[in-house]
Amino acid sequence: MKNLSAIFLFVFTSRALMGQNASEVIIMADEKMQGKSNKGTMTMKIIRPKWTREITMKVWSSGVDYSLVLVTEPARDEGTGTLKRKKELWSWQPSIDRIIKMPPSMMVQSWMGSDFTNDDLVNQSSMVVDYVHKFVGDTTIGSYDCWKIMMYPLEDAAVVWGKLEAYISKKDYFQLILKYYDEDEFLINTMTLSDIREMGGRIIPTKMEMSPAENPDQKTVIIYRDFEYDIDLREHFFSLQNLKTIR
Repeated sequence: MKNLSAIFLFVFTSRALMGQNASEVIIMADEKMQGKSNKGTMTMKIIRPKWTREITMKVWSSGVDYSLVLVTEPARDEGTGTLKRKKELWSWQPSIDRIIKMPPSMMVQSWMGSDFTNDDLVNQSSMVVDYVHKFVGDTTIGSYDCWKIMMYPLEDAAVVWGKLEAYISKKDYFQLILKYYDEDEFLINTMTLSDIREMGGRIIPTKMEMSPAENPDQKTVIIYRDFEYDIDLREHFFSLQNLKTIR
């Protein structure tokens, strides 16, 4: 009887997994990393052949529409901020005492001289709502069995990438690799996620490494220092006034 129950459980679980579509997997993976809202501290290390640079920043995010990034170190960049409100992106430059509204063309520009773009940093959940998702295969990364999922932008989506390629673990929905392609489907950047451990009450990758395809001798690494998830962050928190004054 126990063996029969185990067989039914296996069949039920297998059918549930088979019925899961690519969009559901992307949503689960994004929720794992982002939650409904979050705040935390990260360190970014920009690595070049002849120099390295470190930036510490605080981040806040709510859903797919609102994000705020504040640089706290080094001293020369302290207070520099980036705000996303729905489809608008703003930058606060304390050195010139100006808030600058960034045009869509700047979404693909480097953030603070790193290998991450403005879009990468404040528009992480875009892959959930702005792309069509499709299973294209299975593979193994380290000890993880993974889905390979291709993402193509919706016709009216305001995105900078022509295609995304994601590798997500089947067991825990960890994002392990994300590849970024331009409109001609040439590989531009590869992001690798690792150092999976508990943070903020959930198990997540806490290290992201972005490597440009044309410059293999350089990379940018982001380390999660501390994070909280599903916190009370209201829309009014993500204001232009807060961009200037929050610490």
